[in-house]
Formats: sequence, C-alpha cells, structure tokens
Amino acid sequence: MEPVTAPPKHRVVIIGGGFGGLYAAQTLKHADVDVTLIDKRNFHLFQPLLYQVATGTLSPADISSPLRSVLSRQKNARVLMEEAIDIDPEKHQVITRRGAIPYDSLIVATGASHHYFGNDQWKNDAPGLKTVEDAVEMRRRIFSTFEAAEKETDPEKRKAHLTFMVVGAGPTGVEIAGAIAELAKDTLKNDFRSIDTTEAQILLVEGLDRVLPPYPADLSMKAAASLEQLGVTVRTKTKVINIDGETVTLEYNDEREVLSAKTIIWAAGVKASAAGRVISERTGAALDRAGRVMVESDLSVPNHPNIFVIGDLAHWADTEGKPLPGIAPVAMQEGKFVAKLIKAKLENKALPTFKYQEFGSLAVIAQNKAVANVGGFHLSGFIAWFIWIVAHVYFLIEFDNKLVVMIQWTWNYITRARGARIITGTAPVEVSARPRTETPVEVSAARS
Repeated sequence: MEPVTAPPKHRVVIIGGGFGGLYAAQTLKHADVDVTLIDKRNFHLFQPLLYQVATGTLSPADISSPLRSVLSRQKNARVLMEEAIDIDPEKHQVITRRGAIPYDSLIVATGASHHYFGNDQWKNDAPGLKTVEDAVEMRRRIFSTFEAAEKETDPEKRKAHLTFMVVGAGPTGVEIAGAIAELAKDTLKNDFRSIDTTEAQILLVEGLDRVLPPYPADLSMKAAASLEQLGVTVRTKTKVINIDGETVTLEYNDEREVLSAKTIIWAAGVKASAAGRVISERTGAALDRAGRVMVESDLSVPNHPNIFVIGDLAHWADTEGKPLPGIAPVAMQEGKFVAKLIKAKLENKALPTFKYQEFGSLAVIAQNKAVANVGGFHLSGFIAWFIWIVAHVYFLIEFDNKLVVMIQWTWNYITRARGARIITGTAPVEVSARPRTETPVEVSAARS
C-alpha cells in the first residue's frame, strides 16, 4: 500500500512587511497555511516615529525590527528579502527578480511614497520622509545647516541657514516643525558660540485653511496655537509655485513671494506605490487619483477574489464615501481582516465585510503638547501628549524597541537632550542647471 500524502497547504504570499503585511502574517500564525512574506528590506519600520530619527531623538534601530526575528517562532511563515516586480493572476504567481513564487491567496501591502503633484524635480531640494534613508538624510541636512551657520559671517546667509520650511501641515508636517522648533529653541541653544539658535525661523506652509485638515477644527486651532508658542510661523491658504535649490516661491491671495531656506522638507502628500499600476494592468482594477487600487468590500481586487490589497495602496471608502486615511491603524485592521477572511474561506465559513473601527487620531507638537480625538473627546496639552506616548510605545513591534524608546524618551524628558544628533552621509553633488517650472501646487497634507 502506497503512503498517503497530505494535500499541499494553502499558500499565502504577502508583498510588503509594513503594518498591513506584518499583521496579516502574524494573524495567520495558527492557520493551516504556508505564509511567504516578501519585502525588499529585511526589517519592519515603525514609520510614525521616523520624524524623531530625522530630528535626532531616536536612532534608526530604535524603530526598526528585523522581519526574520519578528516571525522566527511562527513555523508556518518564511521571509524572503526580495523585490516583487510583477504578478501573474492567471498562473497565480508573484514575479520577483529571481523568479516566480506561486500563491493561492495574495496580499499586496506595499504602501505609499511621496507625492509632488507632478513636480518630481523638487524631491532633491525638498525631501520627504518615508524610509530610514529619508530620515538619516533629513537629519544630516537639519544639523549640517546649524553647523554651517556657526561658520557663516554674512548675516543674510546666516539667516538663510537658520530658516527651515516644512511644506504640508498634516500630522507629519506638524510633528517635524514642532521638533525642529524644540531643537532650535531648547536643545541646541547652549551648543554653539557664534549663533543664537533661538533665532531660527521655522515656517509651516499649508494649502488649506488650517493645520491638521482631517482633525476637528478646534483641535486644529489648538495645534496652531501650540506651534506659534514654539516660534513656528504657520502659513495657511498658501500655494507652492516653485522650489529651486534653496528658494521657494509661494502664492497667497494671488500674490507671490520668494523665500530662501537652506532646509526644505516635503510633507504635503503621498501617492500609492508602483504596485498599484501593476495590479491595474494585470487585473483591470481601477485606480484613484493617488494611484490606489479600488477594492471590494472584502478588500479583494474586483473579479479576483484571491488577490487582496490593503494599507496605503488600497482605496476603500467608509460609510460616508470617504477613503480611509493612510495611517497605521487602518493597515493593521485591514491586515488582520484579510488573514481572518482567508482562514474563514478555508473552513467554508462566511465573514462580514470589512469595517474600520476608528479609535481616534493623535498628533504631537512638542513635549507636553499634543492634540487627540479619542472616542469623540477632544483633548490637548499634557493629557493628549501622554496618550500619544502610550499608544506609540504599545504599537512598537518588539519588546526591546519598546524598552529602548521608553528609556530614551524618559531621559530626553528629564534632560531635554537628543542623543542621536549625529551627522552621517555626504551632501549631494550640486546640479548646475535646474529645470524651472511654474506649476502651482495647492499644498494640502490631509493624508500626510
């Protein structure tokens, strides 16, 4: 009698080790499936705290967790450090640079990148903040400009060195502007001899009529007031017309103004990763204006019930018809839902359609200054700041990250010091001729 071979397990392939992909993989831990997680990086990055790397509070390793370590005890999961470049829905394969990987269910969670609204030539002059490399480069620029100002003897050039412009007043822009203001007004004020860092100018530019556009109006007002107390100049209803080197052309009430700033930071918007276009071409799925895939109520691609898109790459509208914001809680819940849906299908069970449960929104401005909309309660100041601290420590992936960040934040709170203020890397080679454009951009950071 020939031995009976067990049928092959259901193969779940996940592209992307961010919040959505990782939570989907972990939720499948006890399922009778084989999970393959593909990511071109070998680590999960806690993006909400990237700005603290950029401003010298934390180091990259503090907010990064090796994917193999996170999933090491999950015996039905393996990690491939590889780049997925295509999919074949007919053959049920993910195409990587090293070959094809078969799947029975596919979860695509490749996130988003910076959106310059058709002005990609600005990205060298105004970098965004999505990766570890972005944060380290931004840190180099921020601290290098203070060093350059210390050596500069020309008052006007020194003023330009001490001028920082943040484009986009969503949560990311508000957090970066507040952190730079804390650096200049507090952390660095005794570190230099030739300059007064408290004279630094931080400008926060927003195309809509208030900072934190997605938040309740009263919290936006409180956030703006906190920023102004820190010395940040808030410019709302302002369009960015052009960025050329160290100059920014702004438009307000049809009047244009050219400002000089050595450090320009882009926090004005995001667009879906290139995977959205690939999915659209291979499956016929529609994309929204930001390149996100229009998914069904169960987060599957139309006419392809075994392909799911989650996180920043997915366009799923809430009960009011608005797409969900590109934030970590959305990706986490979508990842868990899809994993549970796959398990339910294998057990011939039905699962209700996806429904996002909103717990609230948080934005930190500076130490003891934050705003929070939690359960319909609008909070600000120390209470909101403390809730922000607890929430971010809680959602860090590994225990050692939680411990290190808690210790670092406690020490920073007591001493006002930022121990990761190191300058690494080199300045990019300057381009002699830059293309100039006059494409107005109404800067809005509703999703940043």
